[in-house]
Amino acid sequence: MEINQQRLRSDIESNAEFGAVPTEEGRGRTVLTGSEADRRAREFLCERLRDAGLTISIDEVGNIVGRWTSESADPDAAPVATGSHLDSVPEGGIFDGPLGVYAGLESVRTMQDAGIEPARPIEVVCFTEEEGQRFDGGLIGSAVAAGDMSLDEALAIEDADGVPLGDALADIGYRGEGRVDAGAWDAWIELHIEQSERLVTENAAAGVVTSIVGLSRCQIEITGEADHAGSTLMGDRADALTAASEFVLAVETVTTERCDASETAVATVGKLDVSPNAPNVIPGTVSLTLDVRDVEYDSIDHIIAEARERLGAIEDERPVRTSIERPWDRSPIEMSARCRDALHAAGENADLATLDMHSGAGHDTMHVASVTDAALLFAPSRDGISHNPLEWTDWDDCADATRVLAGALAELAEA
Repeated sequence: MEINQQRLRSDIESNAEFGAVPTEEGRGRTVLTGSEADRRAREFLCERLRDAGLTISIDEVGNIVGRWTSESADPDAAPVATGSHLDSVPEGGIFDGPLGVYAGLESVRTMQDAGIEPARPIEVVCFTEEEGQRFDGGLIGSAVAAGDMSLDEALAIEDADGVPLGDALADIGYRGEGRVDAGAWDAWIELHIEQSERLVTENAAAGVVTSIVGLSRCQIEITGEADHAGSTLMGDRADALTAASEFVLAVETVTTERCDASETAVATVGKLDVSPNAPNVIPGTVSLTLDVRDVEYDSIDHIIAEARERLGAIEDERPVRTSIERPWDRSPIEMSARCRDALHAAGENADLATLDMHSGAGHDTMHVASVTDAALLFAPSRDGISHNPLEWTDWDDCADATRVLAGALAELAEA
């Protein structure tokens, strides 16, 4: 099977025009769920799916499914599915999400061109609101498809202006009917850009993910006392921000120490809300998030336990009060051996090097893997840059990774 690289490139570049933003370097786009750019991106995808002879269904949360049932396939057999998402972060790149969607479509077209006769239907899927930029949380469409979130719960999620997701989808004509059931798929594979540099460093065409890291997110509150920045002596201060700064450095230390036992352990304090956030006022309260990830769940527990201990020590040493909650927690997920074997075999058959690796990000596959055999395939990323107009995967690399994807889909569909 030979991928039509120009056809794949044309689809991705056409999609890049929806929500395109001016940039000095690279190519950027902003496609928020329920926006005009989202509507146009969805319409273009549906046109391309129809052009390839796929039938289209749209569920109530806006997930789009294009289904190819060849004459050789049993229409009642559990399908093999592939895809990703079309939404983006503000001023994101053109490959994150769309590569997976259009590589799935190109895989089907390649099988059609080669006269492949699968025994199962193949579905190309576009999930709603993966990035979580307008409707908080992210991975909403795949969470609903996997049964991790109810339709009612998803449709009621509001944006910053109080607009529910259900209304936003209806406004652009993409609130459909029913619910995509990922558990009804025989297998699932998502192709995504790596967003790191290992594949480039190892000169590999594609990365076959062995496991997706577990993730815990904690909410920390540190409360001191707001006071005048000029008239309050240093010894009389209850500065919540200096206490928070000590905690952030403590997180870095305990996580770095944990890397001796598990090199994939990472922890990030990525969001701080400081109040009253004025230049002449000592900060009275700080709210911050702690994001901890690893392929070993024990490491996540260890880092959070150490973080709790450090908070207690800060409270003992400084005139502040602290609290920590752990509202979001997900265990590491192993990818299906059957799907991974199919990807490696497809790479070998195409004379393309594949590499086993873990994923530090969940992607939609994180949810799908909880209900069916699933795999995540990475394509190389230049300089590891993502969520940025400089995000780039060479067109040859897009085609090579798609060739691996197509071969694995054909095998899983019992071609």
